[in-house]
Amino acid sequence: MKRFSIMMLTAAGILQAQSWDGLVDNYFDEAVFPFNPTSAVQTGFHAYDAQLEDFSQATIQKEVAVNRRFEAQFAAFPVTKLSADQQADREMVLGNIRSTLLSLESIRMWEKDPDQYASTASGAAFTIMSRTFAPADVRLRALIAREKQMPKLFAAGRANLKNPPKIYSEVAIEQVPGIIGFFQSDVPLAFKTVKDPALLGEFKQSNAVVIKELQTWLAWLKSDVLPRSKGDYKLGADTYRKKLLYDEMVDTPLDKLLDIAYADLRKNQQQFRDTAKKIDPNQTPQQILEDAEKDHPTADKLLPAFRDSLAGLREYIVQHKLMTIPSPVMPIVEETPPFARALTSASMDTPGAYEQVAKEAYFNVTPVDKKWSAVQAEDWLRSFNRGTIASTAIHEAFPGHYVQFLWMPAAPSKVRKLISANTYVEGWAHYCEQMMIDEGYGGGDLKLRLGQLQDALLRDARFVVGIKIHTGQMTFEEGADFFVKEGYQTKITGERETKRGTSDPIYLYYTLGKLEILKLREDYRKMRGSAFTMEEFHNNFLKQGMPPIKVVRRKMLGNDSPVL
Repeated sequence: MKRFSIMMLTAAGILQAQSWDGLVDNYFDEAVFPFNPTSAVQTGFHAYDAQLEDFSQATIQKEVAVNRRFEAQFAAFPVTKLSADQQADREMVLGNIRSTLLSLESIRMWEKDPDQYASTASGAAFTIMSRTFAPADVRLRALIAREKQMPKLFAAGRANLKNPPKIYSEVAIEQVPGIIGFFQSDVPLAFKTVKDPALLGEFKQSNAVVIKELQTWLAWLKSDVLPRSKGDYKLGADTYRKKLLYDEMVDTPLDKLLDIAYADLRKNQQQFRDTAKKIDPNQTPQQILEDAEKDHPTADKLLPAFRDSLAGLREYIVQHKLMTIPSPVMPIVEETPPFARALTSASMDTPGAYEQVAKEAYFNVTPVDKKWSAVQAEDWLRSFNRGTIASTAIHEAFPGHYVQFLWMPAAPSKVRKLISANTYVEGWAHYCEQMMIDEGYGGGDLKLRLGQLQDALLRDARFVVGIKIHTGQMTFEEGADFFVKEGYQTKITGERETKRGTSDPIYLYYTLGKLEILKLREDYRKMRGSAFTMEEFHNNFLKQGMPPIKVVRRKMLGNDSPVL
């Protein structure tokens, strides 16, 4: 990469040369990783292994100031001295900075989300224990160092939390018992090979302190925080628009986005009805869905069902030349960590772009909770019917998130390896659900198509509910009901999805990203003419890193034509 220099003022007021690559390095080293050490470790930067997030107000103000400084530096960097790719990277960094500032100064989750504190503790521990990037005793020392900082984390939470939304406090209370169990059982088990008695003794002491802190935290949430949790989770239209712009480079007006969402919802509902009619014209679509949902594995066969689906998916992609899969290594299917189960049913946990040792990728599936009643367990398993298992495996693994991860080394820059847009990440995975069935996977099995359409309706419902609950057009209860009636989801899924939407406001990025990719594919097909192939399109798409689709369009089409 060609390097250009400009003159920048140092803190001491001395002029010095600043290259583009140097500015990028400084940004991550000064404004990103020090404030997000857990993410740094996940990415593969292990200088931060012993550090923990600090949510004290002094550190938050420092983070704001550092980001303001870098915002000015990136804004001032001469665009004419940058390549087209670097200019796009500059836009991405500025968006990331502005999103960070919006989160810290306007959204202020550190002030209203109790779950942020306990989940930060569990995530910090899980990152150290889940991958063997260093010997067990080395990682245990890092974990002990992190655990010793956790009392300060909870102290910051007590100082920061003002008036949380009730739903945030309820989610936090729901999460903490699993997190306590995680530190009591899972964390010690992860270091069972360590033999050093002094080190184990130090860990036993630090871990016991964390468990006690969590127990005290849970009691405080129940007795103090929950009764006074009367805050509002809504972002409001202005903040919502800004977050979409900064995170995804999407400036489409919200009313037009809702029109797009409803149009896709109605289209998928009609396709769902048509597919159901082909399966059995004598039953209603709801009866067909209920029948399809009964075709699910038992609780003990849930993970094996996902494992069994992966090899066939990979083979189909290779045989039909849909894209290149850069590695023969398969992801590891395992249960979702206990601390992450309240808001997710399945996820892909991949190592970061700079991880050199621990390359394992985990396909997490949330099992039936042993405390659930038989009715609750059956309701949960219905959401893992045969059709949605296929759709979920496509989304998370082949050719969804796992294949994205395998292509990450081809990303053209450090910025593209470290900053991502969810319209790209989740849009691709959701696009793949439809693309695979469209390309013949399943041999025309209508129940697989029905499962794909049910998942598409789930994402359509997220699109609508996310905008409406955050702009005051829909209550929480109306949102949960919308998932059931319009999204064709189970009641337990509707409630869980609406809970998620309160703290993940722009989870419209699944459908929005898919629609952007479909339009890009059609425009690319027209440009390439008879030379177009799905393999070439997908490979060119995947090697871009994970930027907003607007950036990908510029690269693949050579223009700034509309993304939708």
